[in-house]
Order: sequence, then structure tokens, then C-alpha cells
Amino acid sequence: MRAKGFLLPAALALALTATPTTAFAAPADAAPKRPTGAVDLDVLFVSAHPDDEAGSLATLGQWKEQYGARAGVVTITRGEGGGNAVGLEEGPPLGIIREREERSAIGKAGVANLYNLDRVDFWYTASAPLSEQIWGHDETLGQIVRVIRQTRPEIIMTMNPSPTPGNHGNHQQAARFAAEAFQAAADPNAFPDQLRKEGLKPFRAAKFLRTGGTGSSSAGPQCAASFTPTVPTDQVFGVWEGTPSSSGKSWAEIEVDARREYVTQGWAGTAAAPTDPAARRCDFYTLVDSRVPYDPSDTSPAAILRGPVLPPVKGGLPKGTELYLTTDRFDVAPGESVEVTAHVRGGDRKLDVPRVALRAPDGWQVSAGKGLGTVVPAGQERTATFTVTVPKGADTGAQKLLTATLTTKGQGTGTTDEALRVVADVRGTLEPLPEVGLFREWAAEGGYGQLDTLIKPVLTIGSGQGREVRVDLRNVGETAQRGTVTLDLPAGFTADETTKSYADLAAGATGAVTFTVTNTDASLPTANEGGENGDYGVTITTTSTVGSTVETGALEIVPASEVPHAGGDHAVDGVASAGEYPGPELDLSRIWEGEASTPQDASAKGRIAYTEDALKVIVTVTDDVLGRKVVPQDCKRQRRTDSVEIIVDPKGNSSDTSTVFKAGIFPVTDDPANGNPPCWQRDADNRQGPGAETAPGMTVVSRVSSPYTGYTIETSIPFAVLPDAVDPTRMGFNVLVYDSDTQDLSSQSRLGWSTFTGVRADPYRYGLVTLPGYTPADRAPSAPVFPDTSARSVHSPQTIAQSAVDGVAPAAVARLPERTLTLTGQRPVAGGVEVTVKADRKGTAYLYGWDGDRALGSRTVELRPGRAVKVLVPVSDGTATSVLAAFEANGAALAKQAPIHR
Repeated sequence: MRAKGFLLPAALALALTATPTTAFAAPADAAPKRPTGAVDLDVLFVSAHPDDEAGSLATLGQWKEQYGARAGVVTITRGEGGGNAVGLEEGPPLGIIREREERSAIGKAGVANLYNLDRVDFWYTASAPLSEQIWGHDETLGQIVRVIRQTRPEIIMTMNPSPTPGNHGNHQQAARFAAEAFQAAADPNAFPDQLRKEGLKPFRAAKFLRTGGTGSSSAGPQCAASFTPTVPTDQVFGVWEGTPSSSGKSWAEIEVDARREYVTQGWAGTAAAPTDPAARRCDFYTLVDSRVPYDPSDTSPAAILRGPVLPPVKGGLPKGTELYLTTDRFDVAPGESVEVTAHVRGGDRKLDVPRVALRAPDGWQVSAGKGLGTVVPAGQERTATFTVTVPKGADTGAQKLLTATLTTKGQGTGTTDEALRVVADVRGTLEPLPEVGLFREWAAEGGYGQLDTLIKPVLTIGSGQGREVRVDLRNVGETAQRGTVTLDLPAGFTADETTKSYADLAAGATGAVTFTVTNTDASLPTANEGGENGDYGVTITTTSTVGSTVETGALEIVPASEVPHAGGDHAVDGVASAGEYPGPELDLSRIWEGEASTPQDASAKGRIAYTEDALKVIVTVTDDVLGRKVVPQDCKRQRRTDSVEIIVDPKGNSSDTSTVFKAGIFPVTDDPANGNPPCWQRDADNRQGPGAETAPGMTVVSRVSSPYTGYTIETSIPFAVLPDAVDPTRMGFNVLVYDSDTQDLSSQSRLGWSTFTGVRADPYRYGLVTLPGYTPADRAPSAPVFPDTSARSVHSPQTIAQSAVDGVAPAAVARLPERTLTLTGQRPVAGGVEVTVKADRKGTAYLYGWDGDRALGSRTVELRPGRAVKVLVPVSDGTATSVLAAFEANGAALAKQAPIHR
């Protein structure tokens, strides 16, 4: 598999080659020359939030119990931006609770090492670029690289890095960081201060995988062998959850037990695992990169571990031997050649008489390899280069595998492979959504072009409306080209021209042709009810002087409406009186997530109008069961129970929700002293927080029926509280309705107007409205306000207790020398524990009385160099057995634990 490097942005390139100037810059003596006490892991799972690893705990637990494989988890945030199903804590206090839940959950799989990076969890987003912006690229990547170099895991696992519909942007960015860290940790030029000042060494992890696999399989013990990938070149491995553990439970049951530990997420009631082994599924993992040989036909639970963690199969190469392929490009046209390099690196001993044979698809030509030599010294790399030529008549639009086999004199053999995509000389593709385009650039720069196959190209169009549709052209051939692009549209759509020409597209150049497409049949179903799961297929045929190629994409119709001026006697009173809303009624009853519902169980309708200063919206919900009423202090995260979410994208062009307005409205609260009134707040938008603070002047009236059959919400949203002036010719708008029939703060059905998977975070899939006659005020857009306070590792006794023994500093910052902090004389006294603390530099010490499970009291002390301070750490409700201490100075940290003498 490919093992290339990412093209670094200028800021990161500077960070990798010069002394860091970030908050995590380490002092010159930040750590001993060797990372004393650092744990040695086999597997590291890189995630964004507590619970992201939950679907892999059956696998990690099996590997630990059966093969002794030790796993750890990196969690970039503590999930403090999420909901709380069992209390009122939010922000950093919630983050500390969620860390404890995560440690309990992963502990059931034998995972003890958890590394939190202290990045803020801001809100649910579908945007990786926004996640990167808020977390900071260089600093966060450096922390993950530091964990890899300290814990030295042979296998790195993560989530799906691509912007597939509904994929959390935090998950995408965490996975991209993991991919970059896989490469950077091995690069001696990456984060050099970790090597020069912290005593770390580059580390070459062996394999990099993402969770899940695109394809199909059956359940049961043979699920791994039955998997059929959608893209035949994908290497997907499965681990069956039905395997029994030593406890007598299956790993599927243990994983459910673990998931129930995430109680603040509302997972305490997770359904039991299937009792029938034939119904238990596999955990699947797709190989993204590998530096070592592997056997794609191995369907055993140990397949991923084989080679770097477990001994290779009989006849395999010595453990530690590397074999991988790189190519000078991913896309190659028929009749053209690509240079392929086989990389061979010796492990603990040299390789004698190495030979690499390269196999290509039938009809392809492969030159003899050059340059490997007669021996590969231990710990050194040698390469062999090949020229591979694709036949002129090769089919295009498909990925093909090149397979390399390394043989040695009496030391075994091994194989690896690399995918290429065969494309026409000129490839025409539907223009990508902005964040899809950024992902494709990222994947290409890192040598992971095969990940592009996960994303179906789609564009949205308003019902009965038109838009420009661009077809992007790229000449991957060696000569200038000219030709045509034909757009084949489904029934109900027309284009200004069906075929357009291009000329003088130079070799290696890009270009485009643009069509004006109109949805001429406004009766076509919109959103996820239209076409095939919302997609109306489009075919693009591109010709050149040497042939033609066909690509596919889709158009998605979003609902559209005209918003009239409100009637002259309009009042916000929860009743749509005659003439108040002269426009059409909106159907808000389509399901976009969760359980199907009947009209009596959950359905809704609405209307929208405007006055010179505000939008007026009324929503009537039919509902058979009222979900749990929240107390006024818990007026947040509306998706947990019965509620309405109103969304406005002022210009109809936002790429993420930081530039939109989102109001979550609860029809009723648990506040009998005040008549159980409604409440509202802004969530995951330009300015989160209580409605009165973040949307001054917004009015909400709720009428709840008695006996209960539903409710009506009417609201007035001042234009002044929107993030920007409205474009009256194209305003994004949506209404989402959450239906809960339980008292556990979980919604079962999610309905709305424009309905797609993950639509609440995808502005491009909101409906479109026009406001004829409205003239917006001249104003500048509002800058987004992001949460900026995260839970911190120095405030987590569990993190400090771990750090004190495993050698990784709290928050994975640079580790201070052991001599930096001393704890002496710790003893119980009246009111707590007394301890003498001394540091060799100025900094802050965070002290905790610890009983082995919980902190019983805490104290924070500012220290001066060389000055001993006697500190009383208060203790209540228990007996402390030790003192935990975290010390911070100049962006570096150290953790210690000292037993209490009695």
C-alpha cells in the first residue's frame, strides 16, 4: 500500500523545521533523553470524542485476551459539547464525567491507556475544515505524533476521513490527523524538537486502518470471509463479535455492556446483543496504508495483527520487515506508463538475496525491477523500480491492483499491493461540493487517492428552479486534447445545451464546462423521497481525440417556496388566523432519521411569512406521546425530546453551520411554578446559547393540547439576530421536528421539510425560499462565536494517575524531567492530607487526594523555583491513599503519584 507524505501547508512546514512557537513549545530540557516509563502499545485508536471507539471494543477486547495485544485510545476532545441524559452538567464538568465513562467502557475490553488532547468539543458539525480551524492543525497533529512516538503502536486505527453524508466533521478531521500522524511520526524532519529536546525517536507504525468497510456481508461466524467490497481493490478485514470470551459472554455482549457505560450519551438502555450467533456481526476495518507485507486472503481475527504484532504465517518474512509500493501518480490513462517503486526495509536482521516480482493485471506490461541489490541491511531501506504500462484498450473508470512479492534466501516471502485508477485521457466529473473538493486535495497530497471512491458526487437544486452545473475536466494524458462533454439528465430536468465543447486542454491541465440545468417538473418528489434515496442520477460522457469516458453523479432536489409578506394584523399567539400566513403550507412530516411514524404518532405542517423586521414561523405538530419535559436549566440539545428546530441560512450558501441561525424550541418545560412555559436556545450555529441572550427580541408562543395530541409553536425571529443580511432571492430555510415517546431524553423519529441523512449539519441540503418585495438592511455578517473552554487533563485525576505510570504527559504535551517536581512528607492530617511540594521552575501544581478510584479533594498551588511549599489538600467522604500531582510550566507538564504514609 502507498506510504507517501502529505504536502505540508506553509504553517506546518515551518513547525516541522524550526523551533515551535505554539503553546506546546517545550523548554530545552523538557524531558530526559529517553522517555522513561513510556508504555509500549500494539494498537492505537485515534478518535474525536469519548464513545467513538465503542464499535471496536469487541475487537480490541478479543485481541487483548487471545493475543495479548495492548491497545490505547487517543480522544481529541472529551465530548463536553454534547448532551447530558442524566444531569445538568455541561462544558468542562461534563467532559470530566464523559472521560470517566469512557475509561469504564474501554476497561471492559482490557484497554487501560486513554490520551485526551484537551481540544474543545464545540458542536455537531459535518465540516472537517471547521474542526481543523477550531482545534488547530499543527498543535493537534503534534500531540498525536508525540503519543505515537512515545507509545510506539504497530497498528493505528481511526474512523472514516471522508465527507460522506452525515459523517461527523470531528470524526473526519480526527481520521485525517491520524493519517498524517502515521506518516509524520516516522519522519525525522517532522516535529524535530520532539527528537532534539524531548528525547523521542521517529517511529514507523506498520499498518493504518479505518473502521468500517464499503460493501456487503452476511452475519454470523463467517462474516469476515463473506465480505464483498464495493470497490474490488479495497482490502477489508473482519473480526467476529460472536467469539466467546473467558467470562462466558460473547464479545458482542461485552461491547453492549461497555456501551451502557456512556450514560450521559443516553446509551444506558442500549439493546442487548443478539442471542443467536448467526445474527452477530463482524467489526470491519479497511486497510488504508501498510508498510509491511500482508495476506488479503486471511480472514482470521488475527489477520490485522499478523506481521507487526504477531509472528507472520509460516514461510513469512521476519518480523519487522517492511515491504510497500509507491507510484508516481494514482490516475493513469490507457497506453501510458507509471513508475512503481518497491520499498524493502530490513528489520532486526539483514535480508539476503532479496528479489521483488511485480504482478499487474492481464495485458499490462511490467519492466524488470532495478536497484534492489543483493542484501538489505538490518534497519535500512533499499528500493526496486519498475515501469508499468497500461494497454491502449484498457477499460477506464476502475481501480486495479499491482501486487509485489518479496522473496529472500531462506528467510521467507511476503506480498503487498497498491491500487491505481485507470481513467480516460480526459476525465469529466461533476463539480465537487467545496468540502469534498478539499478532501480530494488532501487525499491526493497524502497518496490516498483511493479514498475518493467513498464519495458520490452530488449537487442540490431547488424544486422548480435552475442552477449552474460545472463539469470539471482533467487531462491526465501526455498530449493536448479537445472534445465534448455531454450531460444526460433524468426526466424532469433540462439543460441549456446537452453537449458542449472544450479545446486546447494541455497535458496535465484542468478545465471546465458549465451547463445551466433546470428542474422543469416541480412535481418531482424532493429531499430523500426523490429519485433513489434522494438522488436523481446524472451521466457525464466526455470525449477526447483518443476516446471517451463515462462518469456518474446525482442531483438532489430540495423543497422550495415563496415567503409572502405577513398579513397586516399578524400576531404571535400560537394561532394561524385568516390572512396571517398567505403563503403555501409546508409539509414537515418526512422522516430523515430514526423510526418510521404514522400521522398520529408524529407529523407536522407549517407556514412562514415575513414583516419588515422579522420572519414569522408557525409549526403544528401532531403527536401521541409527550416526551420528557426538561427543566428550564436544561433548555439545550433539542434533539433529545419533543421539539422543533428552525434553521435559517441567510445567503443560502453556507458551507457549515457557523454562518447559519438555528433555534431549538421546546414546547413545554418542567416548571410548574411558572406554568410549564416553552423555552428556546440556539445550538450548533453562529452563536450558541440561551435564546434571550443569543436571539434578543425573538418571541415564542406554544400551545399544547389537552388531552395531549400535539402542540403548536409560533415564533418571530428578528432579521437582526441572523448572522447576515438575508438574500431575498435565495435564503436557506429548514424546519426539523424531533419526536420522543420516552422519558429517557432520546428521540425516536426525526422529521422535517428538507430531509436527508445528517441534514441538520449540511446547509447545502436545506430548503430554499424567496422573499419577494423584501429589502434587507445593509449590514456586515456576524463573526461566529465558538466555545473556547474545554475540560483539561490537569483537572482530571484519572488522567494524572495514568500519566504518573505510563510516561505520557497529561494532554500529550512535552514531558518535563522527573526532577522538575518533588512530593515529600505526604501524611494524613485533620481536614485532609499534608504534602510538601517543590519545583525547580515556576509553574502551577494541581494536587488531589486519591483513593485509587476517585479524587476526594483538590488544591491548586503556584510554585516558585526551588521553594518548598507545605500544602493541605482537603479530603472529604473517604480515605485518600495517595496524592496525585500534575505540574505545568511553559507548555510542558509532568504527573506524579505519591503514597500517603500513615
